[in-house]
Amino acid sequence: MTTADPTVETKAFQAEVSELLNLMVHSVYSETDIFLRELISNASDACDKLRYEAIATPALIGDGEQPKIRIIPDKQANTLTIADSGIGMDRQELIDNLGTIARSGTKSFVSRLKDAKDGSGLIGQFGVGFYSAFMVSDRIVVTSRHAGAEEAWTWSSAGGAGFEIAPVGLTEEHAPKRGTNIVLHLKKEAAKYLETYEIERIVRAYSDNIQFPIELVDDKGEAKQINSASALWQRPKSELKVEDYKEAYKSIAGAFDEPAMTLHYRAEGRYSYAVLLFAPSTKPFDLFDPSRKGRVKLYVRRVFITDDADLLPAYLRFIRGVIDSEDLPLNLSREMLQNNPQLAQIRKAVTGRVIGELEALAEKQPEEFAKVWDAFGAVIKEGIYEDFERREKLLALSRFTTTASENRTLKQYIADLKANQTEIYFLAGDSIERLKSNPKLESATARGIEVLLLTDPVDAFWTSAPLDFEGKPMKSLSQGDVDFSLIPLTDDSKKHEPASEADEANIIAAIKLNLGDRVSDVRASQRLTSSASCLVAGSHGPDRELERLLARQNPGLGSKPILEINLRHPLVAAIATSGAESADLSFLLLEQAQILDGELPDDPAAFASRLNRLVVSGFSKG
Repeated sequence: MTTADPTVETKAFQAEVSELLNLMVHSVYSETDIFLRELISNASDACDKLRYEAIATPALIGDGEQPKIRIIPDKQANTLTIADSGIGMDRQELIDNLGTIARSGTKSFVSRLKDAKDGSGLIGQFGVGFYSAFMVSDRIVVTSRHAGAEEAWTWSSAGGAGFEIAPVGLTEEHAPKRGTNIVLHLKKEAAKYLETYEIERIVRAYSDNIQFPIELVDDKGEAKQINSASALWQRPKSELKVEDYKEAYKSIAGAFDEPAMTLHYRAEGRYSYAVLLFAPSTKPFDLFDPSRKGRVKLYVRRVFITDDADLLPAYLRFIRGVIDSEDLPLNLSREMLQNNPQLAQIRKAVTGRVIGELEALAEKQPEEFAKVWDAFGAVIKEGIYEDFERREKLLALSRFTTTASENRTLKQYIADLKANQTEIYFLAGDSIERLKSNPKLESATARGIEVLLLTDPVDAFWTSAPLDFEGKPMKSLSQGDVDFSLIPLTDDSKKHEPASEADEANIIAAIKLNLGDRVSDVRASQRLTSSASCLVAGSHGPDRELERLLARQNPGLGSKPILEINLRHPLVAAIATSGAESADLSFLLLEQAQILDGELPDDPAAFASRLNRLVVSGFSKG
């Protein structure tokens, strides 16, 4: 009878990891090549970390062996090994890194992966690349020794509910001196990944620009380098082709789409640095992560420092790529990153270049810019609110759906202003369809006035600042007073409609009495032509849409709306003579205005009872 090895610990996966592995093991995605790209990318990160840590602690590379990556196929054992001589992991790091997904939105990601026909793009976007190896493996064994540590550890799993972890003696042959060896026990259908030509094809396609040598070891034990390992951003543009940039983008950004924009230049002068940046053509998974962190990597003289340096403002966080400085110190601390004046100058200059490149793309390749705007317009508009210095440029870049057309610029809007129109009008809400049917558009529509229809949540925030474009103020149709009297109607027959004979003062007084503090004011509307009522915000304070967004976070806070009424509407006129029904009619004006704004009445049951009473009363009078 044998006894279990007491040094081997069995641990359960985090619930989301277990579900993710189940998807990997039992699903077949079309792009299984992703696993090798992801493991090489992880190995490269480990080598980067070692090289950076060795700046302060040279003993970590005391043996003089520079970081590298090795791929070792073994047809006889049916295994594929990806080994790196990077920073390595200790016991706790193996547990933390390979047993959990320390990312927000994990459950949402797993749900999306279930629904995706091909999850390879999501895997790359979300950064769970290690687990993609289970698409081609029955079992994975990871042996790792942290640089400078005496003890190595082995992590192993067959992709079930858990994993095993155990110490490895110093004399064990398969224990690396430092770094990590990942041994994949391949599935039968994944045998092609043991072929040298297949491995070389994948490395050329996805990992050629990895900054460390990738060596392929043949069955004789001889190794040859199969990637160029060159800092492509340091090479002259004249030497590079479009395909080189595409491959670099996929390698640097860990992406599967193609870049919609590429910016490559070298800055010389007071500070010298190379820039290679890309705008993706599809949204990365973490675009709206609350941290709003950028993903541009900072290098100093080709040594990776961090991808957390905020090298671009948050509203450009979708940009991917590399900035490589010749002048910054290699031992940059986090405090120095935040306060370094040289880095601040680089941020400012590169931000200007990115926006300039987006402007050029919009002018010369509008179809490519449309991809960028469709994917990232909601993020770019954050800059209108946050970046006063570049606000005019960002407004010029912005594209809008309006009551007249789609993909409109403010410059086009201003070129089509109506006679006597001095403002740019907009209406914010949660959907184009609801906005198009909003009664606040009626008077503008009657005059052929174009209105911007804004549906991104960020629109409620950037429009809250006093804004103008080329001297024309921006004005919300759901806030303050609106006066279109100087702009002629498009339908001549409506110019001679008689004025309302309703008793304005008495009707408004009755409605105010009936509604009490449910509204801040009641007044005759200049916005409405056919609807009975609408709700607007006062001239000071937030717009109606911003009020609604803030109220979701803090129910009960915020100012009461203003009820505007159309004195020509029969429902409004009836209040003057309705007697006992005056209260019901007043509340109906308020509640239908709430519904048209996409809100529920404050008391749906009371609304239903009130509506029933009015309908029954109408039938009895008929």
